[in-house]
Amino acid sequence: MMQNISIALIQMSSTWDAAENLKVTSNYIREAASGGAKFILTPEMTNILDTNRKRMLPNTHFESDDPSLKAYLALAEDLKVWLLIGSMAIKAPNDMLYNRSYLIGSDGVIKAKYDKIHMFDVEFEGGETYKESSLYIPGKVAQYADTEFGRLGMTICYDIRFPSLFRTLAQNGVKFFSVPSAFTKITGEAHWHTLLRARAIETGSFILAPAQVGLHGNGRETYGHSLVVNPWGEILSCSKLEEGVLTANINFSEADKARARLPSLKADQAFELNG
Repeated sequence: MMQNISIALIQMSSTWDAAENLKVTSNYIREAASGGAKFILTPEMTNILDTNRKRMLPNTHFESDDPSLKAYLALAEDLKVWLLIGSMAIKAPNDMLYNRSYLIGSDGVIKAKYDKIHMFDVEFEGGETYKESSLYIPGKVAQYADTEFGRLGMTICYDIRFPSLFRTLAQNGVKFFSVPSAFTKITGEAHWHTLLRARAIETGSFILAPAQVGLHGNGRETYGHSLVVNPWGEILSCSKLEEGVLTANINFSEADKARARLPSLKADQAFELNG
């Protein structure tokens, strides 16, 4: 198992045009691979990001015939890299979609996939509203996957606000988490860095969080600031407000060291509640 690895997070601004998004993402993946990255991660909604349901549904595909997914499988095999396609909008029954993350091995084979469990259903002051459950079918199963670098826990965006998911995965051998996101500017400015660092500290794990950034042509603005956080809660790399590739070198043995210093994962106890 490789302890030291060069990783890359892709920060991008997806739109409703899936073909253009594929072109942009593929160029960034090739750039990251040419720089030596062995594990490359993209954000939530890599293939298409749109709030217009009528336009969104005709531009999505079932998993078996999605052209973007096929292209990413071929690209991983060609470049001999592991890819985490943060998430894609995948067609589901009854005019619904899945918000699905894919882990692709360097052999071009899907190793694991995860459907976002927690739906972002919120309304902010001023009328800005999101209701993912009206379009996406929530997942029901937490997902980890074994890689040549160690055990990965797969999450997506709003999942970051549910620490029990991360703790359960960490107690089952996960030492690094993917958190591909499209955080809003409002919530990103308030909570993004704090939440990612908290999950890293609580679990003694690396957090790899590639993000969408900027204006998406549909009225939505995302926060950017892709982050790599180590198991002690320190930020190793951080993007700002531009598209591009963020790189970092990480040593997975740091997770074991952090957990030895603060063995909180082993200290959970059952307790009674009075009220």
